[in-house]
Amino acid sequence: MAEAAGVSQSTVSRALSGDPIVAEATRNRILDIARSLNYHIDAAASRTRSGRIETIAVVMVCPEHEDVRVLNPFHYGLLAAICSAASQRGLETIVSFQGARDRLKDSYEQGRRAMGIIVIGTSENHTAWNFFRNSAQNGTHIVCWGAPYDDLDWVRADNHAGAALAVEHLLAQGYKSIAYVGDNNCPQRQFAERYAGYVTAMEQAGKTPRLIEVAPGLSRHEQGRRAAQALLASGQAFNAIFAACDDLALGAMAVLEERGLSVPGDVGVVGFDGVRSGAIAVTPLSTIEPDFAAAGEVLVERMLASVAGEVAPRRRVPVSLVVRESSAAAAPQKATAA
Repeated sequence: MAEAAGVSQSTVSRALSGDPIVAEATRNRILDIARSLNYHIDAAASRTRSGRIETIAVVMVCPEHEDVRVLNPFHYGLLAAICSAASQRGLETIVSFQGARDRLKDSYEQGRRAMGIIVIGTSENHTAWNFFRNSAQNGTHIVCWGAPYDDLDWVRADNHAGAALAVEHLLAQGYKSIAYVGDNNCPQRQFAERYAGYVTAMEQAGKTPRLIEVAPGLSRHEQGRRAAQALLASGQAFNAIFAACDDLALGAMAVLEERGLSVPGDVGVVGFDGVRSGAIAVTPLSTIEPDFAAAGEVLVERMLASVAGEVAPRRRVPVSLVVRESSAAAAPQKATAA
């Protein structure tokens, strides 16, 4: 069976005994082979447990010199999804928040008490990501969300498709002049992918893309505010904003509303991430939301596959458009300028 499945004998043994360390796809493949060979599994033996609970570590990468509360709320939703997926597999989860250089050794020691590490959080802490990159190269099982390096084992949202969904929705709502607010100079791969998706969708619709770069070194909310101020000060007409993340969108909306502009109507706004604060904003924010449950499942599955010695292609998690008030229909033939 091991030869037919292309795995080790120990992996076959674990799959047949129901060990949660084996990825679901691998376990199903082994069970199919077992049935084809008329191998009968002892159900009682399969339910036997050694009494040892397997553990995975989740490290939340924080800004190096800032409070953990400045993290994008998206990461807390992702953390909950990972813990839920691990629990469903009978796994325990150790969670830590790491940012300062002198704390990174602690996370490595934590990883040695676990099968592997799922790393999420800000991509702008270069020290932390270099540390985990080196750890992965030295044999630690690491799977990431938001990694700034493509050579790490990563899972991401379908950012390109999500951006296209946002543009297509705004166009369908009557918004024809859509500006993009984002940070194309940061190490976050997802922002570059979202901008590329926006550009493709705009050009396919015969529209001219327009990038409003955000100021570095500020919170995403403040970056969104300043981007909206710059957009209004430019004097160029626009009637919609697609922001690379929800915090940028919420900051931009605050400025638009302070200037007496109607959101929606005068300006339609769509964000990306699906954070809960967008749903309870004064004007509830339309957003592109990754499937959080699927993200948690895929991250845990990839971790288990890595531990089992399997090599699998990188995965993208599907996204969906969540329509709220901020992108309701545009006012007829109206564009906004300072």
